[in-house]
Amino acid sequence: MRLPPAMTRRRDISTKDLTFFLFTLLLLLSFALGGERDALLRFKNSVSDPAGLLAAWSTESLDHCSWPWLSCDSRSRVVEVNISAAAATSCPLSTPTVRSCPDPTRRLTGRLTASMGELSQLKVLSLPFHGFSGEIPNEIWLLENLEVLNLESNIFSGYLPQQFPRGLRVLNLGFNRIVGEIPQSLSNCLDLETLDLSGNNLNGTVPGFVGNLRSLRGLYLSFNYLSGSIPEEIGLGCLSLEHLDLSGNLLLGSIPRSLGNCSKLQSLLLFSNLLDDVIPPVLGLLTKLQVLDVSRNSLSGPVPSELGNCTALSVIVLSNPFHPVRMKEGGESDVDIDDFNCFQGGIPDSITRLPYLKVLWAPRVILEGEIPSNWGTCQNLEMVNFGDNLFTGRIPEVFGQCENLKFLNISSNKLSGWISNALPVPCMDVFDVSGNELSGPVPAFINNTCHLSRSASDNQVSAYASFFSKRARAGLSSPYLKTGGEQLVYHNFAGNNFTGNLPTLPVAVNTSGNQIIYAFFVERNQFGGPLMDSLFEKCNALEGLVANFSNNLIHGEIPEKIGALCESLVVLDASDNQLTGTIPPSLGLSQNLTEIDLSRNRLQGQIPVNLGNLKILKYLSVAGNNLSGQIPSGFDQLISLEMVDLSFNSLMGVIPSGLVKLKNLKVLLLDSNKLSGKIPNVSSVPTFNVSFNNLSGPLPFNSSKLRCESVYGNPLLPPCPIVSLSEPPSNQQGYIADSQVYSDTPPGSPPSKSSNGGFSSIEIASITSASAIVSVLLALIVLYVYTTKCAPRSLRQSPGQREVTVFTDIGVPITYETVVRATGGFNASNCIGSGGFGATYKAEISPGVLVAIKRLSIGRLQGVQQFHAEIKTLGRWRHPNLVTLIGYHLSDAEMFLIYNYLPGGNLERFIQERSKRPVVWRMLHKIALDVARALTYLHDNCVPRILHRDVKPSNILLDKDYNAYLSDFGLARLLGNSETHATTGVAGTFGYVAPEYAMTCRVSDKADVYSYGVVLLELLSDKKALDPSFSPYGNGFNIVAWACLLLRQGRAREFFTEGLWEVGPHDDLVETLHLAVTCTVESLSIRPTMKQVVQRLKQVQPPT
Repeated sequence: MRLPPAMTRRRDISTKDLTFFLFTLLLLLSFALGGERDALLRFKNSVSDPAGLLAAWSTESLDHCSWPWLSCDSRSRVVEVNISAAAATSCPLSTPTVRSCPDPTRRLTGRLTASMGELSQLKVLSLPFHGFSGEIPNEIWLLENLEVLNLESNIFSGYLPQQFPRGLRVLNLGFNRIVGEIPQSLSNCLDLETLDLSGNNLNGTVPGFVGNLRSLRGLYLSFNYLSGSIPEEIGLGCLSLEHLDLSGNLLLGSIPRSLGNCSKLQSLLLFSNLLDDVIPPVLGLLTKLQVLDVSRNSLSGPVPSELGNCTALSVIVLSNPFHPVRMKEGGESDVDIDDFNCFQGGIPDSITRLPYLKVLWAPRVILEGEIPSNWGTCQNLEMVNFGDNLFTGRIPEVFGQCENLKFLNISSNKLSGWISNALPVPCMDVFDVSGNELSGPVPAFINNTCHLSRSASDNQVSAYASFFSKRARAGLSSPYLKTGGEQLVYHNFAGNNFTGNLPTLPVAVNTSGNQIIYAFFVERNQFGGPLMDSLFEKCNALEGLVANFSNNLIHGEIPEKIGALCESLVVLDASDNQLTGTIPPSLGLSQNLTEIDLSRNRLQGQIPVNLGNLKILKYLSVAGNNLSGQIPSGFDQLISLEMVDLSFNSLMGVIPSGLVKLKNLKVLLLDSNKLSGKIPNVSSVPTFNVSFNNLSGPLPFNSSKLRCESVYGNPLLPPCPIVSLSEPPSNQQGYIADSQVYSDTPPGSPPSKSSNGGFSSIEIASITSASAIVSVLLALIVLYVYTTKCAPRSLRQSPGQREVTVFTDIGVPITYETVVRATGGFNASNCIGSGGFGATYKAEISPGVLVAIKRLSIGRLQGVQQFHAEIKTLGRWRHPNLVTLIGYHLSDAEMFLIYNYLPGGNLERFIQERSKRPVVWRMLHKIALDVARALTYLHDNCVPRILHRDVKPSNILLDKDYNAYLSDFGLARLLGNSETHATTGVAGTFGYVAPEYAMTCRVSDKADVYSYGVVLLELLSDKKALDPSFSPYGNGFNIVAWACLLLRQGRAREFFTEGLWEVGPHDDLVETLHLAVTCTVESLSIRPTMKQVVQRLKQVQPPT
């Protein structure tokens, strides 16, 4: 059958149309595929690829869908580009969060080209852990089909766009250099499941629209510069939210109660912010919560028992002394928020009974009461840190049932009673009960069957356990670990009232398969008995032993074979005991020894020549014994030696010349012996003392390091010149140090001189002319006026009056003798300040270990027992902005306090020298906030409350980074009954004393607020509290009146120090000025509390 012609033509046309259409389609598809291929090749050519990851992307390969790292759809369109440079192992943890690490051998570097925007069907673009830099091309943000954009850990910069692909499910730009605010347009991405912008430079606020993202499962905004409060909206639409991380920002206000609605929340990380108020009890509704970290904020109130309803909780962090480092190049941190959490009450039983609890970390948060005795089955419990709190009662025996417990720190509390032998101490990596009131013997622990640590899984819970374990032991390890590959086990029983004989080392060896360096600290107890061979029976199974037995009642002889029993000995400190006999020559077999301290015992005989074999020995002290004989000539082979103290013995012979030539030697103390011969050239030894010997010959004037007090008491030496051989301070010419530098005067030493210092008979005889006598008398008068505060007193003390009580272990022993020696007998050349309570001296207790000694002018102290009680209470208070009270000494003739040394001077000097540095509003604000926080802590968190009563710039110290620390807190109350304070009739200083306090002696916290207001005014201006420029205004006109005058006249700008108005936000500066004036109003009811001051300062927090 033949079709009609018209029909035939229609079929031909249709066939041609179809063929043409298909041809066109194929041509367009070919162009599209070719275009995608070219776009990928352009991307490849724009990057550096040393590892050849993109080697297969080649012009010779026409099928780009076969290239690695790509995925295509059924039409051969590229839908996924996934090139990761993540390492197979996780990163060394500088934050307690789960993150991969970049593999430097796989990194691509260069810029992300706009050609990627030509992949129009692209759904996944993942290029994490490379080195891409520059801005993210706008073409990327125009990819309408894009669902996953992962550019984590590159170096991208610039702002976030104003338009995002609406279908985005994952946006991960974490740890780049993105700036600006989070744009509102992101609220259009309603399908967003993961938003990670951590570790950038974002500012502004946390946007409330995140509460509308109903599919959001993970919100990560940590380590930015976000400010403001956490929006309530987060908790109103968080139906799917599982992970919320806002840590490391500048967030203010309280934790939103609405978070209790986030029923699927598994981790809540809010650490390192400025949050205050309480932990909301409503968080107890989060039954799936596994990790809660609220550390490094300003939270208070009780720890809510409702958290016990969070049955999945594994990690609870209430405070954290380890600063979480922002993960950027160089490991530097841009966010510096200290921990000010101070909770009330104790830890609720409901929390310790949590079945999956693994880490409970709460040091230094003023917890009190007894440690709960109910810990459930504690099968998962690994780490508990309650250090530096106020817990009382006994250590719960239930810890003996916690078979996986590896870390228990309950140091510096008020715990008492005996330690149970059921505790798994031998199996613990860290066990620290130091600084309590525990008694009885250290038992032979019965639990020696150790369970191997569980392998860490890659989740947030294990990340926290690993972070705390590594950071805690890192702080303990140095300098004991030799290669870093060893495991440090640290057991600290120091500073208690333990008695009996020392036990066999309570450590389980050869259980983990690791090389173990064991640190065993039992100093400052009442242990008696001898050092038995059995004590060291496990030693040679260890890689190293660090042993500190000092300040006990241990007697008898050191084991003769100690070197053979313990060849792995690293540190041996048995100082301040009652050891007798000789130093065993076998110590020379312990080739790993770096420190030996046998000082202040009753050892006799000679120093063994074998000690010259200890090539890595750095510290050697046998001071204060009855050793005789000569200094071994082989000591010149101790090439690592840094400090040698052989003082207060009966050593004879000459000083070996090779000893003073050791290139690493920094301290050589040979005083109070019977050495003879000449003083060798000591120019290379910074600290050198040979006083009270029988040395002769000329003084080594070629040494600029030698001082007169270093050679006193050698009758055959020529007189030391009046002027010290070291360069004296310009206003102390002619000052002669007190000859009686040390508390012990050796037999046969010259008679002691006047406690005020003076000339020897030879020096007096040499003064013959009347004019010279007059000159000396005038000089002494000037000197007396200068040294009223820094004048040395008699330092002779009986042995029973030399006790130094130590609250904080600084890693080296602190004794009366070391304090006196380090201050040069409280020499005026070491005086760094003086005040109404006495003078302060800089003291290098050990090489590189500096402290400040406040020598109090005690007069006639009343209530000695009360003083001891109150000073011990002060020693327990800890705050990041209080100077740490390390310890104290009190006797009939002497009294001093030991503080940490701060190298930045005080605020008074900072204000005086501000012209030497640029004016930085952020720095001034931080100083003001630091001091306000310290006073808030004293007023609100200390029981009984502490009123400072002498807040002024000279009592505010700075470190090298200009962090501020309040000093002299509690001294006004402590010394209120002694004849000490010479500034005003009441405690305080003119210009800073509140009017009501000066007139009525009425004491309140508002008096401190007034003083703080005056300090804040000085910090903002160029004026002192009673500046001479105020004299034209008449008597009584001070900086407060001047500030009020300028504010009334609308001239606030004139108040601020030169340059501050130009660099600081004007509104914030004026607001701070108003705050300072409000602190100084006469009405106590109008003056704010220090807590309110802190809150108002936070409101004007400058951007970092």
